[in-house]
Amino acid sequence: MYEHERLNKVRIWDLPTRIFHWALVLCVTGLAITGTVGGSAMAWHFRFGYAVLALLLFRIIWGLLGGRWSRFAAFLYAPKSLLLHIKGQGRPEHDVGHTPLGALSVFALLGILIAQVGTGLLSDDEISFAGPLTGFVSNASVSLATTYHTEIGKWLLLGLVLLHIAAIFFYLYRKHNLVAPMLHGDKSLAVDVLPSRDDALSRLAALLVLLACAAVAFWVSTLGAPAF
Repeated sequence: MYEHERLNKVRIWDLPTRIFHWALVLCVTGLAITGTVGGSAMAWHFRFGYAVLALLLFRIIWGLLGGRWSRFAAFLYAPKSLLLHIKGQGRPEHDVGHTPLGALSVFALLGILIAQVGTGLLSDDEISFAGPLTGFVSNASVSLATTYHTEIGKWLLLGLVLLHIAAIFFYLYRKHNLVAPMLHGDKSLAVDVLPSRDDALSRLAALLVLLACAAVAFWVSTLGAPAF
């Protein structure tokens, strides 16, 4: 009965990371819907794609500069740590941010998203829409990228998303809510850890980084894709 009295509320997910997470959810959902509808909705498919490009660029930079638990260094685990976590013998501090298994999922999701956006920039539906980088590569490369983007990558992404959702419900069943901390940023922990920095200055820095990433994504969009 006294265990709960020893819990400390700690800021784990800074605001920029939380905004990135939910913005990515919205944009990937938009990509899935517009890609399925096709036709005139493809214009929005491109827009969502450029938004995801900006978000991915932001996350890569924020993975180096962001709050303590948002940095890649905080969830780069050795294979031994992953095996111990799966066996239920992991260290308590490995449950603070991304667990070893969760980190594997995050890196896989980021990798698949990068591949999906990258091939989207090189894809051509041979009807009305072509990615902005199709003019810089051979027809064979465009064909390969289009095949991956439309027939392979989207299913890999869907599988990872469904696995992510299943993991959320699994942990919720075990009385471990993964969604709430990604909304308000805090976790109640028994282990003593350093919080993530999440003040006005760090949020301003994140905004500047995001604007720079959005500018890069917009520049890419002007290289040959349909105009916004």
